[in-house]
Amino acid sequence: MNKLWLIIQREYLTRVTRKSFILATLLTPFAFALFFVVVAVIFGYESDDSRKVAVIDKSAILQGALKDEKNLFFKFVDYDLDFLRKHLDSLQYDAILEVPPMDDVLANKYTLYYYAEDAPTLDIELMIKDRIRDAVREYKIRELNLERKQLEALETRVELDPEPLQEGGADSSTITSAIGAGIGMIMGFIMYIVVFVYGAMVMRSVMEEKTTRIVEVMISSVRPFHLMLGKIIGVGAVGLTQVAVWAILIPSLMFIVQVVFGIDTAQFSAMEPGAEIDPDDMEQMMALGLREIQNINWWLIFPLFVIYFLGGYFMYSSFFAAVGASMSDDLGEGQSLTLPIVIPVILALYIMMAAVQAPNSSLAVWSSIFPLFSPIVMPARLAFNPPAWEILVSVVLLIATSVSFVWLSGRIYRVGILMYGKKVTLKEFGKWMFRKM
Repeated sequence: MNKLWLIIQREYLTRVTRKSFILATLLTPFAFALFFVVVAVIFGYESDDSRKVAVIDKSAILQGALKDEKNLFFKFVDYDLDFLRKHLDSLQYDAILEVPPMDDVLANKYTLYYYAEDAPTLDIELMIKDRIRDAVREYKIRELNLERKQLEALETRVELDPEPLQEGGADSSTITSAIGAGIGMIMGFIMYIVVFVYGAMVMRSVMEEKTTRIVEVMISSVRPFHLMLGKIIGVGAVGLTQVAVWAILIPSLMFIVQVVFGIDTAQFSAMEPGAEIDPDDMEQMMALGLREIQNINWWLIFPLFVIYFLGGYFMYSSFFAAVGASMSDDLGEGQSLTLPIVIPVILALYIMMAAVQAPNSSLAVWSSIFPLFSPIVMPARLAFNPPAWEILVSVVLLIATSVSFVWLSGRIYRVGILMYGKKVTLKEFGKWMFRKM
């Protein structure tokens, strides 16, 4: 155990004290904050392309109901179309908008004609369509003699309020599923990133020691299994340290950036034209969201997340360690060896996306129990309160599988770490697992 602890200390301290690690850990949150500022500036940028549009509306369909907006200005004129097209520059207009008569008031399609040297840009086209749509709606209301109050009554917003089947049962709000899906996606992606990034870090660490032949000296004083296990734990501790620092710095810097630069996050939804959110509805949704987050059983989710985190990390990082020990100087051969590791992780990611939409489906249930998928899929289902038996079976299978795979990877590691100049295949892996030393 003393030797194992020394290996863990070495793996941890040699990486944490590197300048590259310190710079990456500290500068990454600042890069996120800078990216956040740049994106906010881009979405907050307003085009300086000013357009003055002459509107020909002889049928008085719009009745002057086109308001100027930003850099887009409308002017209703009595000129003929041919005259305007010839003297557009002298009259200091940039474009012509012709509003033809509406032959059928009940038609659900209406085409206008836009004359200009260049086609309208996307933002200008959307602005014109929005304004014309509202004006045509008012025209149809007048022509059909419709009651405005009756039309407004047709626009009904339907909400679904979940209620408990038994009296006194736990009540849910209308956004319970959305909150659960959001939390599930976040936890699932964290597991996905950890498995890939830090598992690959273990593989690179093993390869470096093998290619530099440092491992030959270390094997003389410590067992290969302890060396592999210490490396996995040490690199995992490095990853947890980096994630912990980011978890503190990134939200703090984001908050500081919002305060200093006065960035309103609501502007990020501005790229969807016409999507207006009632401030009262937004406040109510935020209150419901906070209440749902507080009602989630975090005392159960956090310990289980740690279990799945450790189980998934040990299982997949042991695979990466075995692959790293089996590779020679040719790094390209590792692609075929890592393929069986990568495929289950990618499949689990896609299953996780489907599981947050249907957490009780057969695919989600059995995938969250299957050990190769459960570290990513089950954390995504925890916010939806899956049955206790599913969690218990999933945890037991994951722990048993992780222990078994660490042991098998250790047997591959002890052979591969001292083997040079030979291209290893998956068939060789099978032989090494049961080879006596």
